Amino acid sequence: MSTETQESAAAGAADGAESLSVTDNRTGKTYELPITDGTVRGIDLRQIKVSEDDFGLMSYDPAFMNTASCRSAVTYIDGDAGILEYRGYPIEQLAEHSSYLEVAFLLIKGHLPSQAELDAWVHQVTIHTFVHENLKDFMRGFRYDAHPMGMLLGSVGALSTFYPDAKDIQDPASREAQTIRLLAKMPTLAAFAFRHSRGQPYVYPDNDLSYSGNFLNMMYKMTELKYEPDPRVERALDVLFILHADHEQNCSTSAVRSVGSSGVDPYSAVAAGVAALYGPSHGGANEAVLRMLSRIERVENVPGFIEGVKAGNERLMGFGHRVYKNYDPRAKIIKKAAEDVFEVFGRNPLIDIAHELERIALEDDYFVSRKLYPNVDFYSGLIYEALGLPVEMFPVMFAIGRTSGWIAQWLELVDDKEQKIARPRQIYTGARTVDYVPMAQR
Repeated sequence: MSTETQESAAAGAADGAESLSVTDNRTGKTYELPITDGTVRGIDLRQIKVSEDDFGLMSYDPAFMNTASCRSAVTYIDGDAGILEYRGYPIEQLAEHSSYLEVAFLLIKGHLPSQAELDAWVHQVTIHTFVHENLKDFMRGFRYDAHPMGMLLGSVGALSTFYPDAKDIQDPASREAQTIRLLAKMPTLAAFAFRHSRGQPYVYPDNDLSYSGNFLNMMYKMTELKYEPDPRVERALDVLFILHADHEQNCSTSAVRSVGSSGVDPYSAVAAGVAALYGPSHGGANEAVLRMLSRIERVENVPGFIEGVKAGNERLMGFGHRVYKNYDPRAKIIKKAAEDVFEVFGRNPLIDIAHELERIALEDDYFVSRKLYPNVDFYSGLIYEALGLPVEMFPVMFAIGRTSGWIAQWLELVDDKEQKIARPRQIYTGARTVDYVPMAQR
């Protein structure tokens, strides 16, 4: 650090200001970049130039590994400590005491509801679970073997054509209406996609049931006059929705915010989130876990599989996370939910393989030193399989729970005066000033 830089930094420290002193070795100039909330603004780098006609310095951060794109009060994660909080409330407490719709209210409204507020909220969501009959015709237009996630993607986007008032995103009343509609209709669309893939008639919502119970009804009701969901399965599904409700600026949430920054209606923005979740690296991780457990086949084969992982011949799916460097708090909760579901449908033998795999991995220095702990995907697929769901439905289940988080993040974006239409910079690596070659000379 140069003497000039040291003097500047010392002056900043004496003034109590938080800043970063940067010396450009190309020019010898020193710049003071303010530090706010542990960050420097990317735009502040633009003042660092070699000449007046220089564009200015940019940061290069593929996949936004160390770039904050927004300020948010929705979800807090401390990956090193294994902490996940919604609006400051630990996920463990919410999963134990709350319902999914109460958590959705918390995420969207910013506080836990009173009993009167919750009753009104649940009522509003419940009475909006039906979809327009034309939307059923739209769903029927998909091929018999269409992927349920593709059907959900298309039908969520189609909702924007049924509610043109959704385009008025600056109207609080309109935003409230679309919020309720999205929460209410997502399980209906998801269940219709499931029934379509089975060649079964669509089942209308039953407003006497809970949010999760109604979803089970729309998926599994056959000839019975009244579908009665098992309360253990109903509760386990509610917990799953809670655990998936939000997870900071992940791929799908970033997609919702990026598309939403154009000022589009929330249905189109959420459809972008569904599209991102469609990708196997995001919404399909629990499917990979199931394939791994099935391939191991027996508990006795686990040690050999572990050695294969160490040798680089196998991949340990469902362990490790870009954010968490500790045990994913959601995995502990979902492990208990899996046992509750098995009480109803019978024990899946793959759970014993999962337990043994987890036990060895958590005791082996190879995995502990690399901070490879079970994540939320490690057990969730076992629950979905117990429910009789094909793997194609796994990301659809994820999308139902994540809808409340997507809405909360979208609403935060709309009210954030600092946000503009998303427009990342690039580093151009292609050719320049190439003369056009006539067809005959190519």
